[in-house]
Amino acid sequence: MLVTPPAPEQATLVWELLADPGGAARPVAVIVCPDRSIALDWATTAPPAQSVHAVSSLARTTRLLAGGGVQILAASLDDLTPLVASAAVKLAEVGTVVVAWPETPVAGPGREALDAVLAEAANAHRIILSWNPPALREFLDRHAFRAPVVGPVPLDDTARPLPPVASARYTIVAADDRLGAIRGALDVLDPKSAVIWTPQGAHADRLGAALGSGERAAGLSVGTDVSGTSCDLVVCARIPTRAQLAALAARGPVLMLLSAAQLGYARSLAAPLTPLRLPGASGRAADAVEALRRRVGARLEAGEVNAELLALEPLFERFDPAEVAAALLALHREQGAGSGERVAPVTGAAPVFVKLFVNVGKKDRAGAKDLVGALIKEVGLQKEDLGRIDVRETFSTVEVAAGVADDVPKKLAGVTIRGRRVQARTDRGKSI
Repeated sequence: MLVTPPAPEQATLVWELLADPGGAARPVAVIVCPDRSIALDWATTAPPAQSVHAVSSLARTTRLLAGGGVQILAASLDDLTPLVASAAVKLAEVGTVVVAWPETPVAGPGREALDAVLAEAANAHRIILSWNPPALREFLDRHAFRAPVVGPVPLDDTARPLPPVASARYTIVAADDRLGAIRGALDVLDPKSAVIWTPQGAHADRLGAALGSGERAAGLSVGTDVSGTSCDLVVCARIPTRAQLAALAARGPVLMLLSAAQLGYARSLAAPLTPLRLPGASGRAADAVEALRRRVGARLEAGEVNAELLALEPLFERFDPAEVAAALLALHREQGAGSGERVAPVTGAAPVFVKLFVNVGKKDRAGAKDLVGALIKEVGLQKEDLGRIDVRETFSTVEVAAGVADDVPKKLAGVTIRGRRVQARTDRGKSI
């Protein structure tokens, strides 16, 4: 097991441990990544002698695998799972599996998928990369029992986690959008002097060429040195180590460009760690399963979500939009909402609803759709907060989640449905 920050450029020892692919007609190594952004980084940071294909399209990857054109495959767990299921990747034939920073999948719904992948690759040599080995104790006991550890474990002499070394800001970016994020940060923060830092010389050269001489003349420099003159802004184009962040923070305020899977590690380095909203940042939420992406995309294309955006607006001031999306997804799983599949809440308890009486009914030409619209758009409830709705002649009843029931009557006060001012009351005796 190698203890490294969750970034391929900080894990160069991996290349020495991987077998020489030579002229193999199948992948000799598979790198399992926590998200697609980190998978793409493996391909862009690989040494010239190593040929790495990062999965960004399942169809294209399947074709390349069938043609024997892939030597080392880097894939997010979400992308690798369907490739294994379709037998495009035969893990039983793979010589080495690198599990890159499994802290995120192990702590969430990806744990079972990762276990299944490693079971398929039972005969493969395993290399585990981790930035927080204590959080993986159970996982390591199952899949890398008594594996030798290379690298400093982030604990002090009393076995407590090391404290943060500096304050910083961050933004979640896709692997192929770092240049756009850098330009966005410069536009938003408008520093008189700034340093773009990356640990790799080749990456620094590419960024410098892409930014152009005009930016350099305007007080911007690009390099790999952590020490140097003070400046108004230090942008970490790649995630730093603990020591690197401490040195960079001594030069000026730090902004880290992160993938979603790197956020937990960044929080262990920096406090306070605050999000910076860049143009378009709300569209760069954490990677999720492709099916969920399609459903969310279809929902955005199908109708307005203005009411939902208004309800979430205060959270966008405190948290990165990617984190808000991730929290909503976590609540979605806990409460069993979604496309017809019921997922048991973490507590195992059934949801409790309270009956709400509303003074509008059929005689007012009101329907269930009107009540749902008022409760979501005007009160700010979520669909999972609503239960059975029964529209009667002179009144209606709506079941709402017990946790929000007390606030509904006062928030409905002043709202009109079909021209009639709404009055509502709850009956705690009717909890369901």
